[in-house]
Amino acid sequence: MEHSENTGIANSGEFLTFTLGAEEYGIDILKVQEIRGYDAVTRIANSPPFIKGVINLRGVIVPIVDLRIKFSLGEPTYDPFTVVIILNIGKRVMGAVVDGVSDVIQLSSDDLHPVPEFGSILDTRYLLGLGTVEDRMIIMVDIEKLMASAEMSLVEAATA
Repeated sequence: MEHSENTGIANSGEFLTFTLGAEEYGIDILKVQEIRGYDAVTRIANSPPFIKGVINLRGVIVPIVDLRIKFSLGEPTYDPFTVVIILNIGKRVMGAVVDGVSDVIQLSSDDLHPVPEFGSILDTRYLLGLGTVEDRMIIMVDIEKLMASAEMSLVEAATA
């Protein structure tokens, strides 16, 4: 079996963990620019539901994506714990709305496990694997692949 699409699984390092519903997710800390509280966004007409809109961040127009909607995890609720993770993806700055930020963890390659095969019932293109820390299971997201995906290119078109 030479299917090695999730080659990022061998990457060890520091990851920012966040929650969406009852699950904990992790992304490469090097992609994170800052973490902000969730503020009102300016909606863009005809944008997909997961694109909440844009904000002006110190003169930069930043598209905001709600990951709970993107991952079909139910209706989002916005409360004082809701945060926006500002990301540097390639040459773009984007924001990801999450339910809350947990902490920064260090994972070695021994702590990272491949994503189980689910066939076509589950889209695992944006997952690097599963990380284990003590009794916690963390879903590791390839945030760069997710934010640079074809459906996200609508963000660039809507904000250009």
